[in-house]
Order: sequence, then structure tokens, then C-alpha cells
Amino acid sequence: MSPLKKKAHAPEARPFAYNKKSLFCDGVDLRKLAGEFGTPLYVYSAEQIGYRYELFEAAFQEHTHTVCYSVKANSSLAILKLLGERGAGFDIVSGGELERVRKAFRPALKKVVFSGVGKQVWEIDAALKADILIFNVESEAELGLLAERAAAMGKRARFALRVNPDVFAETHPYISTGLSEHKFGIAIGLARAIYKKAAKNKSLDAAGVSVHIGSQIRSVDPFAAAMERVTGLIAELRTDGHQIRYVDAGGGLGIDYSQGDFDPAAEVARYAAALGGVIEGLGVRLLLEPGRFLVGQAGGLLTQVLYVKKNGAKTFVITDAGMNDLIRPSLYRAHHEILPVKQGKDAGKVDVVGPVCESGDFFAHDRVMSAVKPGELVLIEDAGAYGMSLASNYNSRVRPAEVLVEGRRARLVRRRESLRDLMAAETV
Repeated sequence: MSPLKKKAHAPEARPFAYNKKSLFCDGVDLRKLAGEFGTPLYVYSAEQIGYRYELFEAAFQEHTHTVCYSVKANSSLAILKLLGERGAGFDIVSGGELERVRKAFRPALKKVVFSGVGKQVWEIDAALKADILIFNVESEAELGLLAERAAAMGKRARFALRVNPDVFAETHPYISTGLSEHKFGIAIGLARAIYKKAAKNKSLDAAGVSVHIGSQIRSVDPFAAAMERVTGLIAELRTDGHQIRYVDAGGGLGIDYSQGDFDPAAEVARYAAALGGVIEGLGVRLLLEPGRFLVGQAGGLLTQVLYVKKNGAKTFVITDAGMNDLIRPSLYRAHHEILPVKQGKDAGKVDVVGPVCESGDFFAHDRVMSAVKPGELVLIEDAGAYGMSLASNYNSRVRPAEVLVEGRRARLVRRRESLRDLMAAETV
């Protein structure tokens, strides 16, 4: 049964809240999690992830659709299984992600969309063997390779060209993908000729059109503008005799990383209205690829304070988590709220930093927050997306453990790496 049907009320936009001056994730005290599993520790709310998925299902119920979770946002097998069991498909960008879907929830392989600009032969072969739903093709050269591999395996590959609509999305330049200057997709003006050429190849099935303009987009207008251009192309393709059955709208719907009010249901409703108004009557299955929106606010990085250090006018809170565990602040200058697990009063301005040997190893500069002492815990919020999936072993640091909170219980879904794990693949 879905979370929407089980609960009389929707959960808050974030699962982390104070209870008797201690920070909880749903029904579990974070102090208990730190004691049992150690820190740094990624903590995820199963309830929040399930709820976000159901919001998409409800908002798009009047349209034939499949929600294909973007695996790159957070590839935890436990999260993939959670979503797969609810009926989700998956958007993948590598053969490794395909194998994760297979291991987490094998029936979902037939609802996999394979995106990405650099697909290799072995990855294409694995996806063809798995009989995935569709390939989002990024170049004419890739389409040729797909045809070659499908012919060699005696299969017919369903594909959609990922067209570049040259639509500007107000987001960080590193995660904007819809302009002609970006490496992604095929110029929409060239697509019709490529589809015409593909129609002559018996190993290819021109089944859809795909578009994706970026990530962490807070306005629905760019999504609607991109889809309007796509629907115009579909009309032309159908005139040419192509049986277009799928439209992949991509992902990119953003979240609020600040402490401001955020209503997930209202955001999804606006998004559905914007897309639905454009595709109404088109007679296609709409493919949606949310990632960050489903898992971002559902997760946090729990870390222990090692030292509090003063350098002149500066106060540094040094934690046992570093940029290798959560790189978003260093890479994008991204903002994450940071909450003391023990609620306090005396607020001051601090830099929250990690132990990695880089000046770029920080989580916040000049942040006003309650005073914390060595040994106490803080939570870095909204780290469920592009946190663990971007984590590394820089400075030969082991990656964190992960736990999934299910109501009043929590279970380990990834053990902490050991130094043996760190060096297992190496020889002297």
C-alpha cells in the first residue's frame, strides 16, 4: 500500500525534526544511529522517498506514464528496490547502473531507459540482452553502433533521439544540459533527417523522442517550452510515417536547499500541469526521470564534531565527514542546512569544514548555527541526492555507511568500507 493511502496526512518536506531537543529521522533518534553505526553516516527516510514517488503517480494519473527514477542521483540497492516494488522504472547512464537495477529489482529491467553520451559496446549489448524499454540516443554515431549491435544479436532496438531544444534553464552551469553549446543531445533541427535515415534500418525502431534540459530547475516554464518544441517534432515525424509511442520529458525538477517553506505536492502538481497541457491528446506514454526530487530531501549526512578551532576572528567546526563524503558544497558551492543533533541556543558564526587536506573541503562558510562541542553530532540536510553517489576515497578515506529508516526502525543498507576494501583491487 502506498504511503499516500496509509497516512491521513502528508509527511513534512524533510524527515528530520527535533523531538525533546534531539534530532530524529522519522521515528528514530539520530544519536542512536550514530552510536550503533558510527559516523559519517548517510541516513535516508523510506517514507519520504515512497511519498515523493506517489506524488508523481497521483499528479500524472490522467496521462499514460512511467516514472523512471534517475539512478545516478542515489544508486543504493535498497532505494532502487523500494522504488521498483512500487512500480517505478529506472533511468540509467551506465552498464553498472543497469546491473544495479538487475540486482535490486529484476522485473524493472523492462522499464529501463538508457541515457548517456558515451555508451560502450558491452553496455549496449547488456541492455539489449535485458530487453530494456528504450535507448536515449545522443549522437548519429551512437545510433549507428546501436544498429550494428542489435543486428549482431538478432534484435530490434527501440530508441529515442535525445534532442537538444536550445532552452535555457536557470540552474548551475555544470548541470544545465539543454543549450546548443552543451555536449548533450542532437540539435532538434537535425533530428528529422536522422530519423528518416534510421527508418531504413531493420534493426532500429524509432519509438520515441527524448529531451532533458538540466537539473535543479525550480521553474516549470523551461520544461513546458522544451516539450512544446518536442511535440512539434513529433508531428513532423508522424507525417514522415514514424510510429512515435514514447516521449521522455527527462528529469530536473528542483528542491529547496534552504530553510524556506517547500511544498512537494504543489511543486509536482505545477510540473504535471505544465507538461500535461503540452502533451494533451498526443497519444504517447510519457516517461519521467525524477532523481533529486525523490531522494534529495529524504537523506542527510550525520557527522561528528572533532574539534572547534579559532583562527583570529574565524571559528572552524571540524567534522569527521569531508568533501570526499559530500562534494556538492566544494564542487557547486551548494548550500546545505546544517543542524546540531542536540538542540541548543547560543548561536554564532562558524565555518563547518572537514578533515581533507584541501582548502576546498568545506560544508559552510560564515554560517550562523547553534554552538557545538567536540564529540557532538551535526546533520547536513538534503544530502540524499548526489551525496553518496559522488563520494570518493580521496585522501585514502573510507566511504560512509548508509542506513534506511523505516518508521521506528533503521537497517544498515551499506556497511562502512574498511581499509582492506580500500586496497583490495591493488597490487604491490
